[in-house]
Amino acid sequence: MKAKTTVFYCTECGNETSKWAGRCPSCGAWNTIVEQAAPKAATAPKGRGGMLPRAKAHPIDDLSAEEELRFPTGMGELDRVLGGGAVKGSLVLVGGAPGIGKSTLMLQICGKLCETNKVLYVSGEESPHQLKMRAKRLNVSSDKLFVLSETCLGDVLESVNEEQPDALIIDSIQTLYNETLDSPAGSVGQVKDCTMSLMQLAKGQGITVFVIGHVNKEGSIAGPKVLEHMVDCVLYFEGDQHMTYRILRAAKNRFGATNEIGVFEMRNEGLAEVPNPSEMLLSGRPEDTPGTCVTCVMEGARPVLAEVQALLAPTAQNVPRRTSNGFDYNRAAMLMAVLEKRGALKVSSCDAFLNVIGGLTLDEPAADLAAILALASSYLDKPIGNRVAAVGEVGLTGEVRSVSHLGQRLSEVQRLGFERCIIPKHHADRLESIKGLTLIPVSNIADALREIVRS
Repeated sequence: MKAKTTVFYCTECGNETSKWAGRCPSCGAWNTIVEQAAPKAATAPKGRGGMLPRAKAHPIDDLSAEEELRFPTGMGELDRVLGGGAVKGSLVLVGGAPGIGKSTLMLQICGKLCETNKVLYVSGEESPHQLKMRAKRLNVSSDKLFVLSETCLGDVLESVNEEQPDALIIDSIQTLYNETLDSPAGSVGQVKDCTMSLMQLAKGQGITVFVIGHVNKEGSIAGPKVLEHMVDCVLYFEGDQHMTYRILRAAKNRFGATNEIGVFEMRNEGLAEVPNPSEMLLSGRPEDTPGTCVTCVMEGARPVLAEVQALLAPTAQNVPRRTSNGFDYNRAAMLMAVLEKRGALKVSSCDAFLNVIGGLTLDEPAADLAAILALASSYLDKPIGNRVAAVGEVGLTGEVRSVSHLGQRLSEVQRLGFERCIIPKHHADRLESIKGLTLIPVSNIADALREIVRS
C-alpha cells in the first residue's frame, strides 16, 4: 500500500519543504517545522457558485487611478491604523493572543458599520445565543447585522451568496475548514486555502473581509504569520491581558502607512478609544524618583510620550543580568557600553533592567537619550526631574544626533506640561522657540549627564 504523502511547513513563515529540518531554510527560525498531510487538489467548495470568470489582461494606461473607496468603521483609532478607514473589497487580518480583545473589537465596529452597510458575522467559536449575549453587553444592535455560527467554508460562502453583505467578519480563520481537503481545521493547508477563497471573494464581489487569527506563545501552526503575504492589511492587537490598555498596530498595509498605532482601553462595556495616549502612558508616574525619563517617539504622524524606566543594582553573580522590556535588547546593551566608555559610569558590574511603561515598544533611535539618562539616573541614584524630557539618538562615540520631526515632538512635550527638554545640539538653533519649554541642547552624553548632576 502506498504511503500517504506528507509535506513540512514552517509555522513562522509558511515555507514548504519536502523533509524535516531543525531550522527553516527560508526564515532561519528553529524548531518551527511541522509535518502535515499533503492536501489533495482542491475543488471549488459547495456554494461557491462555480469558478469566477477568467480575468482579462488590460493595458495599464487604460486603467483608472481613482482613489480607493473607503468607509469609516466607527472607531477613529481603527480608522487611523487602516489609513483613513476600511477599503471596499479588501482583506484585513487581525491577529493577537487569545483573549486580548479581537472579537470584541470586531463586534463593536459592527454597530457603526450596520448604519450604512449590511454585515455578516461568522463565528466558529460561539453559538448565536452567545453572540447575542456579547452584543447586548456591548450595546450592539441592528437589523442589518446577521450572525452565523459555522465552520464549513462551503456553507459560509453559500450564506454570503444568499445575504450579499457589504462586510464579512470571520472569527476565527483557525476554525474554518474546506471539506474537500483531508487536513484538519487549523492546519497550514486549511488556513491558506480558506484565506485564498476569502481573498477571491473580496476581490471578485467587492466585499470587505475581516479575518481574525490567533497567535499563541508556542508559535502554533495556525498563527497568522503564514497569511501575511496573502492579505491586504495585517493588524496586530497587543497588550498585557492583566492590564486594561491595548495597542493596535499595522504590520502591513497596502492602502496606508504601517507605522500608525491605535490605543484602546478595555472596560466592562467593551473597548474604549484613547485619543490621547501620551496622558495614558504617563499616568501614575512617580515623582522625584531616580531611574525614570520621558521621551517622545513618532508613531506614524502622531507624537507619543513614553516613560523609560531603568534599575541598576550591584550584581551578586559572575555574569550580570540584563533584562529589557519594550526596548530592543541589543540596543540596550550597546547603550550601556557607550554609557560606561563615554560616560565613565561602571555599569558593567551591575544587574540592569530596562522597561517601557504601558506595553509600548520603542523601536525608534529617538529614545536612546532617554534610556541613557534613565540608566545613569538609577546608577547615580539621582532623579532627573518630573518636568524634564529627552529626545535624541546616541552613537557609539557618545554623540547625540538629531532626529526627525523634532519640532512636532517638542510641541507635544510642551502640551503635556513639561518645562525642560534635552535635545541634540545639531540643528537646535533652527528650531522655533516654544513658549513655556526650555530647550537644553547637548552634543554628547557627557553634556547630558551634567544636566542630571545640576538638577
